[in-house]
Amino acid sequence: MDFAYDGTTEELRKRLLEFMDECVYPAEEAFEWQAAESGWTAPPMLADLQAEARGRGLWNLFLPGEYGAGLTNLQYAPLAEIMGRSPRIAPPATNCAAPDTGNMELLATFGSAWQRDRWLRPLLDGEIRSAFAMTEPEVASSDATNIATSIVRDGDEYVINGRKWFASGAMNPRCAIFIVMGKTAQEGPEHRRQSMVLVPRDTPGVTVERGMHVFGYTDGDHGGHAEVRFEDVRVPVDHLVGEEGGGFAIAQARLGPGRIHHCMRLIGMAERAIELMCRRALARVAFGKQVAQQGVVQDWIAESRVKVEQLRLLVLKTAWLMDTVGNRGAHTEIQAIKIATPRDVEWILDKAIQVHGAGGVSQDFPLAGLWAAARTLRLADGPDEVHKRSLARRELKKYLTVE
Repeated sequence: MDFAYDGTTEELRKRLLEFMDECVYPAEEAFEWQAAESGWTAPPMLADLQAEARGRGLWNLFLPGEYGAGLTNLQYAPLAEIMGRSPRIAPPATNCAAPDTGNMELLATFGSAWQRDRWLRPLLDGEIRSAFAMTEPEVASSDATNIATSIVRDGDEYVINGRKWFASGAMNPRCAIFIVMGKTAQEGPEHRRQSMVLVPRDTPGVTVERGMHVFGYTDGDHGGHAEVRFEDVRVPVDHLVGEEGGGFAIAQARLGPGRIHHCMRLIGMAERAIELMCRRALARVAFGKQVAQQGVVQDWIAESRVKVEQLRLLVLKTAWLMDTVGNRGAHTEIQAIKIATPRDVEWILDKAIQVHGAGGVSQDFPLAGLWAAARTLRLADGPDEVHKRSLARRELKKYLTVE
């Protein structure tokens, strides 16, 4: 693969870096204040940032094909990294924030013509938000075959009953549509019993019970995470996404790009942490010399740089493979980056916090929030252990002998 960015990527990087310097970084402090006051509603200033980003041609960069910017994964990777330097603002400002990104990809790929017109179009325009409801409180949802929410056909309707939690995006008042995964069959192949349906938020029987906190953070500016109850919720059969029994495959198709997007942004978070760590170490004196001259701190900085360079190469390789041989062909690499990136970025953020002392865990620096996000991503879209289990099985399979 060619490690140089092509002309399109370079031009977008230039525009995005200017947007970050001129609009995003200067807005961070005020954004935090507004987020604290606005609860589950996005801070009011986000609308202005979105208008500015859209005017600069920095909109829906994540989505390939006719509905988005038409970028490849390899072209989008360095842009997502830049956004990751300010993950609370830059992704939603450019309409590149989860869960809407994954939901838009799902609708673009598997949605019917009317579903795309009714739900994808307003999501692309930033007019509404969406939620993804897969995880459940009463089962180990890392094994998606455990999902117990029932989706039963009754004539021309599906009837949905069950409970979800950490339904991402569901606390935002502008969330208009849920994508819900549940069981449409109790028998047959275990990976063909699940389906996905579209459930408008205002459908009778849908109750958003509470917002879930993540390490004490609400993630309200990204739509939060909710516990949701579905009681005899009825939707027309044309609200089915794809085909009955296709829910597991659709989930894997949705989560693959989502995992690489998370890892791209994590590298930007790590770069921000290294920058803050170096500036702080140079600005402080302890025991008669700069903190930057302490051997242990130099070791942290050096190790951080090594980890970031390794992670970036692996993520770019994964993006390239996804573009050239498809998500299935990049399965091993997708799992590898999902294991390595959150783990190593969490380590880098931990060291940056340590260099900052008490300030590192305070609201005066973004490090605590970044650490919480990185630690959470060791669970989101599949915990480390599930990916390691699958990756180990894939490796062992190479050496199995047929008796």
